[in-house]
Amino acid sequence: MTFSVAVAGASGYAGGELLRILAEHPDFEVRTVTAFQNAGQPLIAHQPHLRSFAHLTLVETTAANLAGHDVVFLALPHGKSGELTAQLDSGTLVVDCGADHRLTSESDWAAFYGGDYFGAWAYGVPELPLAGGGHQREHLVGASRIAAPGCNASAVSLAVAPGIAAGIVEEQDIVSVLAVGPSGAGKNLKTMYLASEILGSANPYAVGGTHRHIPEIQQNLRLAGAENPTVSFTPVLVPMSRGILATVTARLKPGVTAEQVREAWQSAYAGEAFVHVLPEGQVPRTADVLGANTALIGLALDEAVGRVIVVLALDNLVKGTAGAAIQSANIALGLPETTGLNVNGVAP
Repeated sequence: MTFSVAVAGASGYAGGELLRILAEHPDFEVRTVTAFQNAGQPLIAHQPHLRSFAHLTLVETTAANLAGHDVVFLALPHGKSGELTAQLDSGTLVVDCGADHRLTSESDWAAFYGGDYFGAWAYGVPELPLAGGGHQREHLVGASRIAAPGCNASAVSLAVAPGIAAGIVEEQDIVSVLAVGPSGAGKNLKTMYLASEILGSANPYAVGGTHRHIPEIQQNLRLAGAENPTVSFTPVLVPMSRGILATVTARLKPGVTAEQVREAWQSAYAGEAFVHVLPEGQVPRTADVLGANTALIGLALDEAVGRVIVVLALDNLVKGTAGAAIQSANIALGLPETTGLNVNGVAP
């Protein structure tokens, strides 16, 4: 069976990455692509690398244009998808790559985003370990509404959740510093994202607990078994177009050994197609996951301070956004989870 697909926000970075992956998906047929100000223009005028979609023209992003498809992917700024989703048929699988349906707490939404709250959907990080065993994918089977994750949030959550689920790390005082590429912010014409500002520089932003992905990380850690996790989160823009290198540290509980740490992470991700724990002594690079739907994890212990150091690399546009969305859609539709998704990156 072939599923008809519409992609809203197809002229942006996330929309383009969705289309790049969908182009090779054997069970999905992209029939409609939409945009706001770019409606009426050829898709390849904005995504010139997607030659197999040269026949498509961007149409206006409306519920009417999205109706009639089996699957709708939304790659829109926060606040925009929530306005549309209530108008879409309940039998359509809708996957939102924006933030509108990620948070279960309306007060968190008000504090970090503001505006109308649209409610939470099934969360699209299949590998996220859950308290008591199992993984988030169990909640995606048969879902008709899925919220794809924030790229930074999924990186930090996947990095530290195994330690929370295993009960071997403290849920307080989790510290994360991320080197991130600016594509995660979309095609925003802001000074801080200009090449002249980024090239040759590392630029921290949202310092001091203000980043919008913090409540999403805390929500995920509660799913893994934490009661009241605290997370210090500092992202740093670096001069690479895509990628996240997350360095996350957490205090170990007394008496926890290096063997227990490695066992917790390896057990959490055993058999996973897209989340891999590297051998002892190895740490990943963003170059190792470029263009792939993989998250690579390196583990180390700083015994002097009693902390575990987790270094996780992923491609923010693939595993952090579009790949996670398509992976979750595969699960919801009963397709093999890996369909259309690649574990091989691009090098050099």
